This record gives sequence, C-alpha cells and structure tokens, in this order.
Amino acid sequence: MPSIVTDFIEQYGELLGRGVLDTLAMLFISTAIAYVIGIVLGVVLYLTAPGSLRPMRVLNAVLGWVVNIGRSLPFIILLVSLMPVTSALVGTSSGVRGVIPPLVVSTAPFVARMIEQSLAEVPRSSVEAAEACGASVPCIVMSALLPEALPSIVRGVSITLIAVLGYTAIAGAVGAGGIGDIAIRYGYYRYNDEMMIVTVVLLIIIVQIIQSACDIVARKIDHRNVT
Repeated sequence: MPSIVTDFIEQYGELLGRGVLDTLAMLFISTAIAYVIGIVLGVVLYLTAPGSLRPMRVLNAVLGWVVNIGRSLPFIILLVSLMPVTSALVGTSSGVRGVIPPLVVSTAPFVARMIEQSLAEVPRSSVEAAEACGASVPCIVMSALLPEALPSIVRGVSITLIAVLGYTAIAGAVGAGGIGDIAIRYGYYRYNDEMMIVTVVLLIIIVQIIQSACDIVARKIDHRNVT
C-alpha cells in the first residue's frame, strides 16, 4: 500500500501541486475582482431601494434586473458565450487567465445580492445615529453600514468562494486548468479512479479550509459575540 501511494505521488505529485495552485489563483483573483464590483452594486441596490437612504425606483429596478439576469445564467453557458470577449480582453480564452473574466461576470451579481442582504440586516438604529450626526450618505455607508454588516459579509465570502471553487472545476472541462482539468483529463478520460478520488479529496480539503477560516474571522470581528 505505501508503495502504491509513493508511486502515485511520484507520478502525479507535481501535476496535482500545479493544479492546486492554478485553482487557488483562479479562485482568489476572480473572487477579489468580483467583490470589488459586487460591493459597489450591492451598496447601490441597498441605497436606491424603496424606503432606503436614496430611493430611486427606476435605477433600482433596472440594476436589479441586470443582476438577476447575471445570476440566472448557467456558468458553463456563460463561459462558452464569453470566449470571444475573454480573448479580446486577456488574449486567450483558455487556461487560468482565460477563465477569470467569466468567473468575475458570473460571481459579481451573486456577490451584489449578498452584500445587499447583509446591509439590509444592519439595525436601523445604527443608520439613524449616523444620520443624526449629519453624516453624508458615503460616510454612513463607510462608517455605519459596511462595518456593521462586516461579519455577515465575511460569512458570505465563504459561500462565494465555495461556489466559485465549483465553477473552476466546471471550467476544467473546457481546458481552464486546475483541479477540474486534472480530474477530467487524467481521471475521467483515462478511467483512473485513484485520480478522481484524489481530486475530490483535494476539493473537499479546500472547502473545509475556506469555511473554517471565514467562520473564525467572522467570530473575531463580530462585536455581538463579545461578552
């Protein structure tokens, strides 16, 4: 048994290590960019909602419609349909670099809704206190809304990262690289059950690390847990 494990590591260890690094690069780069876009969209959705700080019914409806369309598109369809745009933007539609734009486009609307929901959970008293001090809307967002919503946002990060991790595995089916690509090319196509098992275990480990890390951070920054 040890010799089987040793032989497997010698044969595929470097390949799996590179696949993990590629997956992590796709995961964190695309999620970071998606959060920059998603936070802006989510804040605007919250502020322009009826009864909020700056209600704008038309803008809110149009933006919500766009976000909902983005969330409703299956990732594999979005990935294929954006290939010409991706090639124009980054010079390729394959590999780690080629999958980041579709990942961002698919993830940003999801993040926007999560940010909007997190902001909606902030107690109205926190917003009213900032308003009573004469704070402007940007100041209220930065000093009251986002800090109060931060624990919820961090917990949402884990959900987003795990969802994007699944997208990266799907992208492997079209040559995006990473663990998904290894599972398809070296596991499924070659009927290599050991490779399939190893890639699944690697994905499970990454998911557990993401979930545990985000839970720890969320507990640390949640002042409601302080006794």
